[in-house]
Amino acid sequence: MTLERKVDKFKLKKWFNVYAPKVFDGQVVGEMPGNDEKSVMGRSIIVGLDALTHNMSKMNTNVKLKVTEVSGNAARTNVVTIETLYSYLRSLIRRHRSLVNAVIPTKSSDGSGIVLKMLVVTKSRVARSKLSGMRKEATEFAASYCKENTKDSIIGAVVSGSLQAEMSSKLKHITEIGSVEVNKLEIKS
Repeated sequence: MTLERKVDKFKLKKWFNVYAPKVFDGQVVGEMPGNDEKSVMGRSIIVGLDALTHNMSKMNTNVKLKVTEVSGNAARTNVVTIETLYSYLRSLIRRHRSLVNAVIPTKSSDGSGIVLKMLVVTKSRVARSKLSGMRKEATEFAASYCKENTKDSIIGAVVSGSLQAEMSSKLKHITEIGSVEVNKLEIKS
């Protein structure tokens, strides 16, 4: 009786370097094992925004990247979602404050489908009529902003916080705004 040697299949795998999109300077964000290039295509990786931007104030946000191109041992990615952690959003909401949630499906100027999920927290309790007006204005502003800008510039605006700052300045004529956050940015390519 002969003994068969078993080969560890994991040791046969190749390691692929995963690169962030150009929006995040194309830096290496991790490694991914795979049998070949086909096995790596379409796989996703979740990275903290603080690791991509080297800014610790962004540690409450995760970015989901999907591999779209593989050449050699380099796997290039695109942004699928940018999502703020629920625990951080929960810390923003306090007693005697009002909040407005808005889900805004739209398209960018380059034709990419975008779903923007916003959260606006006021500094004090506000009447429902004002909340409805805030939701309507936030939806209109975000839809027009997305239609005027490309996918990459929208991602850059959400990451830098300039989109949230502009929306806050547009809504402050209704009531005092505590904070404007992007719960989730989904990109449908």
